[in-house]
Amino acid sequence: MTALIVSNITLWVVVLALLLVVLALSRQIGVLYERVAPMGALTIDKGPAAGEASPRFEFADLAGRPQRIGFAGVRSQLLFFLSPSCPICKKLLPILKSVAHTERAWLDIVFVSDGEMPEHLAFYRKAGLEAFPYILSAEVGMRFQISKLPYAVLIDEQGIIRAKGLINSREQLESLFTAKEIGVATAQEWLERGEASIQEISRKENTNALA
Repeated sequence: MTALIVSNITLWVVVLALLLVVLALSRQIGVLYERVAPMGALTIDKGPAAGEASPRFEFADLAGRPQRIGFAGVRSQLLFFLSPSCPICKKLLPILKSVAHTERAWLDIVFVSDGEMPEHLAFYRKAGLEAFPYILSAEVGMRFQISKLPYAVLIDEQGIIRAKGLINSREQLESLFTAKEIGVATAQEWLERGEASIQEISRKENTNALA
């Protein structure tokens, strides 16, 4: 009988210990989730801001086709700043081609770079970018103050900059589209708004409880 009582007590102690471990792990998972919340394109606070009118340009692309950037039109424009020597830029090219197809109803993708024409022509052909406008101009990058690559700027149908940022993955690229849809400059701004709303609700609940 004594052995049975001791074993039951031991079993309950183990169960309670496991329960505490599960609670601790649940808390850590919550903390980890907050730390790894989906991150959008990282915006460098330089150049024209989201919500401002885009600088306007008129150029001929590498194929000699006339191109207009920043003007009002029937579709939005995604300016993708890249370099032939940028490995991440090359990794993103298949993703951009896929996005150009799936989002073709509302979006045009324009590649932008600067440098020597022969190098870019070789890159343009090797990468199979003939279907896309490819602008070679230092002026565009200077007006947008692009300092790191790959970088993207989303301009809406009215010629207004809606989102921009460094792009290293499909998720970051699509975060620009999400930012445009929900009316914020970046995904980070959306997350900050959500956190601020939660804090405001919590503050009001605490105030009501004290009252």
